[in-house]
Amino acid sequence: MKALILAGGFGKRLRPFTDDKPKPLLEIAGKPILEWQILWLKKYGIREFVILTGYKKEALIDWASTNSDRLEVNFVYSVENEPMGTGGAIRKVRHFINEDFLVVNGDILTNLDVNMLSSMSIALVPLKSPYGIVEVNGEKVARFVEKPTLYDHWINAGVYRLSPSVFDYLPEKGDIERTTFPKLAEMGLLRAVKFEKVYWRSIDSVKDMEEAGNEVVNLV
Repeated sequence: MKALILAGGFGKRLRPFTDDKPKPLLEIAGKPILEWQILWLKKYGIREFVILTGYKKEALIDWASTNSDRLEVNFVYSVENEPMGTGGAIRKVRHFINEDFLVVNGDILTNLDVNMLSSMSIALVPLKSPYGIVEVNGEKVARFVEKPTLYDHWINAGVYRLSPSVFDYLPEKGDIERTTFPKLAEMGLLRAVKFEKVYWRSIDSVKDMEEAGNEVVNLV
């Protein structure tokens, strides 16, 4: 099975770190995010990677070409000349896909078991509050809980297993999360797979980079 890595974004919130490289090449604990993702997916037998790139594509293609032998994986590249959104980027490689495939956001770190995903499904993880919460008993403060994981609320983990039939619903431009997934959900064609006890973090800020650096050492 092939894994498509969504790596075309500008990474604006992480400037100046992304001024000269795309977000998937930002280093966490000495390795680029992309390398952590490859090491994770290799554990589940994934060896074929399709890099959907746009911003700073030369840096990403150069890194992948240089490291493919070392990592023992194969890379194929799809280049956007202008932003197409996640849905448009995936649709662009439709002629290259003839079986179920994985899609992974290029800015996440996780160890979830992709073998648990069925066809046309998305991975969900519980929401981790960015804030501490206060539990109240009547008018009195009962206790403080520092940044709890909220198991009553689930978020999109940015990891999907899709079948080629999804191409019938993808836009030429636009994000899969805002166009295709709502349509599939309305039609009852999209499954959800919940992962309760896994590591997951999206790298959206310098703080995320710093905290992830202390967390990823046990991922692989």
